[in-house]
Amino acid sequence: MAEVDSGSPPARAGSAVRRRPGVLDSVRIGLLLAGLLCVATGLLPRAEAADNMRRIAPLLLFLGSVIVLANLARRARVFDVIAHRLAIVAGGNYAGLFLLCVLFAAVTTTVLNLDTTAVLLTPVMIALAVPARIPPLPLAMTTLWLANTASLLLPVSNLTNLLAADRVALDATGFAARMWLPQLLSIAVTMVCLWWWYWRRSQRGADRYVVPDPIRPADLRERVLLYASGGACALFVLAIPFVGDRIGIAATVAAAIAVLAFAIYDRSALRPSLLPWQLLVFVAGLFLVVPTLSRYGLSTLMEHLIGEDTSGPGVFRAAGAGAALSNIVNNLPAYTAGEAVGHGGRDQLLALLIGTNVGPVVTPWASLATLLCLEFCRTHEVRVPMRRFVLTGLVLAVAATTAATAGLLLTG
Repeated sequence: MAEVDSGSPPARAGSAVRRRPGVLDSVRIGLLLAGLLCVATGLLPRAEAADNMRRIAPLLLFLGSVIVLANLARRARVFDVIAHRLAIVAGGNYAGLFLLCVLFAAVTTTVLNLDTTAVLLTPVMIALAVPARIPPLPLAMTTLWLANTASLLLPVSNLTNLLAADRVALDATGFAARMWLPQLLSIAVTMVCLWWWYWRRSQRGADRYVVPDPIRPADLRERVLLYASGGACALFVLAIPFVGDRIGIAATVAAAIAVLAFAIYDRSALRPSLLPWQLLVFVAGLFLVVPTLSRYGLSTLMEHLIGEDTSGPGVFRAAGAGAALSNIVNNLPAYTAGEAVGHGGRDQLLALLIGTNVGPVVTPWASLATLLCLEFCRTHEVRVPMRRFVLTGLVLAVAATTAATAGLLLTG
């Protein structure tokens, strides 16, 4: 796991997270065991289970590689350097810092996956609050909300996007051509909600913040690791428009560059904990359990919720169904169940995707990214008032999902 205090030495980083009892880990392992039990008992035919595993194998390669890359970049303090530079550039002005933090979180989510934002950017933002004397809640909510609402533009931004791009036969360029306006509108609505409920003067309690000192590499070793890891991230980002469905290979190559640099200069960082086994186990179990549930009633429920109308009202209905079910169960089961009963309309499927990406901001369990962000807030003693979280998230979910779905119809 990545370090959680941008001012702490790497050897001690992440200790707050590792001391946390593994309740979520138990849930993930239980989900995989339940999926294997479904296969063993015949509730899910072995041929269907094998097809699902073949389908997600490239996605698991991508997720594993990009999280390793991001973990090593975090170890090299790439994200810390950027966060402190943003605070320095804003020069104590809250409005400037707000815009830069939104840009940072949105770009990280878009090009490095929403789980990267949740796992790596949340502790960085919380740590930035200490030297800058900023209330941590606005920073935490910025990463939490944008981890979800900024995950529409590229297939790599979200696991559900990778699944949808495959189903509707869109490469990265074609996917972005359909989703750029929904993404822009979703972020715009998120910015309005963030500023009104968390960032404006009456909420943050100060006119200006303390400009922190920049983070600089202390020696050649830190400099090489910083530039190698940052360069590997940049290489991966630049490769996205060109690699098509080989995004997992591109992520693996970029991760290998960072691994090589650490193998030479900081071998102690190359631990098994770099691999996001929790996420991989969760996804694998999900793609065994959800198809089983779909065979025994979930598909029927989703068919009633989504309906057969592929016109404008039907597109909004699909988005609403995805958002609602995501907040009841979780966005991945909601999307995969909805995808299985789609009636062939590309707009309807992409609207379902919008609902399951943008909508999971109301309940704490609505998406893995939301769970992870709230987990970091808890372990770092950042209080998130749950009533406020639910009510503000409900407004954001409805407004952003509606705006993004309207944008989808305009780009059709």
